[in-house]
Amino acid sequence: MIAGVVVPAHNEQEGLPVCLAALGRADVVVVADACTDRTAEVARRHGAVVVEIAARNVGAARAAGVRELLRRGASWVATTDADTLVPPGWLDAQLRCAVRGWDVVAGTVTVADWTAHPPRRVAAYDRHYANDPSPVHGANLGFTAHAYVTAGGFPLIPTGEDRALVRAMEWSGHRVLRTSRITVITSARNHYRAPRGFGHLISTLGN
Repeated sequence: MIAGVVVPAHNEQEGLPVCLAALGRADVVVVADACTDRTAEVARRHGAVVVEIAARNVGAARAAGVRELLRRGASWVATTDADTLVPPGWLDAQLRCAVRGWDVVAGTVTVADWTAHPPRRVAAYDRHYANDPSPVHGANLGFTAHAYVTAGGFPLIPTGEDRALVRAMEWSGHRVLRTSRITVITSARNHYRAPRGFGHLISTLGN
């Protein structure tokens, strides 16, 4: 099975090297979206294929990355974020699920560092996550090319594109595995990129 990883990035020159190092030898497409820094240069230096767009829209960025991987013949696509670290064997774990018949794998996220947030926010996040029966994160998602195309692809929206795609995949009859056994570490930065996305959620919990 040919697999690849999409990483959308808007001005991520600082954190991107660590993200790409964690992905190891995976085929990676970094979508440099409306970047005014050296994101594209850094991505190329670390061996990633770079697609440059000017949408300032994470849905459009993920869609552009998937389009490039499908053009290259990928049958399994994983997505993560530039401020996220995947564990060793992350992509292989998704592929083992695919072999068992799952069309979509939605894993969980762990926050790396809460020092920029008050303690009440950590507790509020834990409660929120415990009460979410079906978390979906673009930072930890994988799917077959067939499921993606059938569902219509990532919608070109600035936030919530991951959840919208998985809903469409479910509605089109594909098998979706939500699992806490596949997790990634992401940041809790205050200066988040997607409006009303994961960073916005964290910043408003416990207020």
